[in-house]
Amino acid sequence: MAGTTALPLQQLIASLDNTCLPKILQVCSGVYFQGSIYEISGSEVCFSTGDLIKVIGIELLSVSFQDIINNEKFELPINHTGLFKVVPEEMPYSTVEEMVSLRPVGLESCLPFTFTSRSKMTFGNLTLGAGKALTVISVERREGDEDQVRCHVRGQQEASAEVCIPLSSRGEFFECESEECFTLKDIMSSASLCSRRFRFNNPIKSDKPFILSPIYQVHAIMHLRKNVLKFPSSLEVDVIDVTELCKDVNFVTPLSLTEVLSQSDESFPTVVEILEGPETRPPFKCNWLAELSKNEHLVFHKKGTSAMVLLSSLKSRKAQQYFLVSQQYGGRFRRRPREFNSVYELYVALVQAPGLTVSVTRNSEEVEEEGLPGLSVGEQLKVVRWERIELPCGSSEGKKQSVEALLCQRLQEEDDGDDDDDDDDDDDGDEKKAKQENEKEEIFLPLYMQGHFVEVLSDNKKYKLKDLGKGFSLPLDVKVVSRDTELETDPLVGFACLRIEGSMLEPTIEASFPHRPDHCFEIPTQWLTMSVSFTKDPLPWPSNQPPKCHVDRVTEVTDTFFYEFRKQGNSDEAPPPRPPKRNLLSSDLPKKSSKASKKASKAGKSKPQPDKGVPTKELASLTLNSKKRPPAPPPPVIFDDQPPPVVPRKHSAPEMTTSKALPNTYVKMEESLKIASVCDVVADEDSDHDYETVDDNFATMMKKAQENVMFY
Repeated sequence: MAGTTALPLQQLIASLDNTCLPKILQVCSGVYFQGSIYEISGSEVCFSTGDLIKVIGIELLSVSFQDIINNEKFELPINHTGLFKVVPEEMPYSTVEEMVSLRPVGLESCLPFTFTSRSKMTFGNLTLGAGKALTVISVERREGDEDQVRCHVRGQQEASAEVCIPLSSRGEFFECESEECFTLKDIMSSASLCSRRFRFNNPIKSDKPFILSPIYQVHAIMHLRKNVLKFPSSLEVDVIDVTELCKDVNFVTPLSLTEVLSQSDESFPTVVEILEGPETRPPFKCNWLAELSKNEHLVFHKKGTSAMVLLSSLKSRKAQQYFLVSQQYGGRFRRRPREFNSVYELYVALVQAPGLTVSVTRNSEEVEEEGLPGLSVGEQLKVVRWERIELPCGSSEGKKQSVEALLCQRLQEEDDGDDDDDDDDDDDGDEKKAKQENEKEEIFLPLYMQGHFVEVLSDNKKYKLKDLGKGFSLPLDVKVVSRDTELETDPLVGFACLRIEGSMLEPTIEASFPHRPDHCFEIPTQWLTMSVSFTKDPLPWPSNQPPKCHVDRVTEVTDTFFYEFRKQGNSDEAPPPRPPKRNLLSSDLPKKSSKASKKASKAGKSKPQPDKGVPTKELASLTLNSKKRPPAPPPPVIFDDQPPPVVPRKHSAPEMTTSKALPNTYVKMEESLKIASVCDVVADEDSDHDYETVDDNFATMMKKAQENVMFY
């Protein structure tokens, strides 16, 4: 290590960029430990003298500010929006070229800049006095001649001139303070600006000069360690660059699955070691996932891109399941009719695949005031197109609102003809059919209308999975009618209906375990996070005799995978339309019933029978279950010399008439109120009596009510 110079880690990392990596550094400043490394990398790290660190990546983390006067330090994020000005150097430049070379390169604001000379300058017939300000406009490169800078000089009485000064001109030149401002990103992207002093453009914050230093997050690996370290470059460690001296040192290089895909095809097949297993809650449910633990070995056969589809089971009493299936799946499917719970779902299906025919599965009443048609179970509708129409929408003033709707045709049921008809009747049948085609009833279904429909299918053909993706739009309901014979167990068999949610092209790695190299599975690299390293272990089969691999084509995934997939595909999908505002007065208008409800009303015209379980109006006012119970009467007045009344025992009705106990005041009040209401009725003038008669039924009810209240 002779001839090498130790530098602070911050200074050496600041001089690097990702194009010159990797670099091997050696620690030479003793032992260093910082607890924050443990929090960042997840493992305790201690740099000791002589340790080798292989830097594989750097990432700008923040910017450190150091006050030159007070030597105070603080940090600002790289996305800080403040502006900064360059503080002119106090030491003079000896040549114009030296001054120009320290200007920021690649920035639009690098020119113009202004400088002065301590002594007078003579260029041909032009002489410039000491302290004259010169503004550099451009740098002129000349082939075969000396390069020059074109400067603007302002003379007396606002007179101005241009002069060309050779870059080799010597003297004492001082840079003037410029009005140009820079952001933190501009300063960090220029090596010449990073070495300058700055101050805030807003002097209210601070007018003191300071030095800016980038702080990087260093990604590195250490000798004889397998995990990637992440630590800030601001650690107070002195290191030296030993890249040329340690070329032959073997570092274990951790690779993510995405980095494995970037390896050449000649690197496969190979045996890898798992350095970091998958996360605690991976989005897969499969047997091989549990074996992907730290220090285990895998065989990576090849990398590639697989066409896959996402299947989901329909909601039922059991938990809904989701499957990621390769399009090389060998089973056969048969289409299943889709179910729709609104007209908007019909519209979405129509956009995806025109020519949709559905059957109504639930009656819908016709609401003439709102323009909603009536639908009966079993009716077939052919969805034609989307239109914008005007409907009353419950407005009592006759005003109509423009709404989105689907134009549908009611399909007439074909009449079964007699089998004994002659051939001459065929022509009549064709004419009748043509006439029915012309007389199809057209109805409009608003998109916000609720309804229940099922798709009408006439296709009973068996399909491969890849053929379904080519011939039909998704989502699509299917059922497995023949299993994949290459799979030991086919988890898709047995479901009454599966829905193909969507298709995708996934970068995958075909892998297997060393003890079963022929039983392979595909790892979707974008959905699984783990770290591996390539080893030099031999492959678990004879040389040049690879086994015939059987790949699992079905992988069960979690609902998290399904929701993430839906978010990626339907992020811009518009919500269904809301129904228009209805007039509150329209709720009192009678609704026109549908055909099904009319038939039900005709069939039920018999005289309604009274419900014996519901009390009559008179009895309901006396029962304890009545919601409007009268207030309890005040307790009877009891004098001090009289004993309190004794609560009567429960007796039969005849005994109650002879009892000397005080009457129940609550029932007595109720009875008085009832008798008063009866007395208000006008007497019959034809009657011979001058008193009111009480109906026997009402008397019986009164008696029962008294008993119920008395024994409450």
